[in-house]
Amino acid sequence: MAGALPYSEKVMEHFTNPRNMGEIEDANAIGEVGNPACGDMMRLYMKIENGTVVDAKFKTFGCGAAIASSSMMTEMIKGKSVEYAANLTNEEVAEALDGLPPVKIHCSLMAEEALKSALDDYEKRTGKKAVAS
Repeated sequence: MAGALPYSEKVMEHFTNPRNMGEIEDANAIGEVGNPACGDMMRLYMKIENGTVVDAKFKTFGCGAAIASSSMMTEMIKGKSVEYAANLTNEEVAEALDGLPPVKIHCSLMAEEALKSALDDYEKRTGKKAVAS
């Protein structure tokens, strides 16, 4: 296809078959970010118990790279410690997707920002620090 962005097979797989799409009714951490420049919106729902991300789901309005980044990020944090989630970077998300085109790196950055926003929300709701200082 002429003019198509060079997406990896992993990006295409997570875009066409996203994991963990939806909402968590009893989420205790919700983060939301938007990128006015491209119109993408990402909302992350997490259920955290005993310092572990027991569930994570997302709703993303955006391009394939934004949906793939959301899907991969939830896969990377489910079952992991809150500390691991708090230290996850957009570079790690992009790397797990076997890379993103330079013009789409902001999509993985949105995933990182949604995660940080959700962890801030968790701290506000519970009074518990997401990460030990």
